[in-house]
Formats: sequence, C-alpha cells, structure tokens
Amino acid sequence: MTAGVVAIVEDDAAMRKSIERFLQANDFETIAYASAEEFLNCPLADNTTGLVLDIHLPGMSGIELRRRLLAAGSKLPVVFITAHDDKATHDEALAAGCVAFLQKPFDPCRLTEALQQAMKA
Repeated sequence: MTAGVVAIVEDDAAMRKSIERFLQANDFETIAYASAEEFLNCPLADNTTGLVLDIHLPGMSGIELRRRLLAAGSKLPVVFITAHDDKATHDEALAAGCVAFLQKPFDPCRLTEALQQAMKA
C-alpha cells in the first residue's frame, strides 16, 4: 500500500469512478470529489498526499485550486488531467506546478507511475 491518500477531483462521474477504481486496484487509497470546492471543504483533504486534478471543472478550475493550495503553502504533488489540451492550457498547468500533465483519454499506467514517483519524493 502506498503512503497516504490520493484525492481525485473530477466532475465527470464516470471518469472519476474509473480513475478511482484503477488506482485502488493498484494499491492506492483514494478519495474522490466532484469539484474543487468540495475538496477544499472536506476535512479529509488534509490527509491527502497526492492529487489527480481535472483542469476544467465547473466553478473553480483545477488550475485555480492548485494556485490556492500553493498560496497556502501546500507541497501536494498534482497530476493534471484534461480533455481540452491546447498549448495555453498546457503552459498554464506547467506554470502552476505539476508532476504530470495527461490528456484524456490517457494511459492509466502513466498516471500510477507519476503518482508513485511524486509520492516517494
């Protein structure tokens, strides 16, 4: 079992469940949220040691959530995921800081590799 809990913030219920099941099948503990606001308002988020974060969320975007976490001093490793990859979004995500940037549909093995590396550091 990996140390800590991976939070998944994804508004698409089917995608969120798919990521959650895949990570659990690969020995990650997970907790899933449908929005950035839900993540911020949940006390369980304090136990998170990795974050899979959709960029395009209703309400607060994944990039804005990342910026808020950084402003609060968080060093939480983030893997950004998106269905809308373009250069501007890619550059903005990298500037916000992430361990990986994956375009949907992505190889789930790339996700687990990125999380394993980030959580060991």
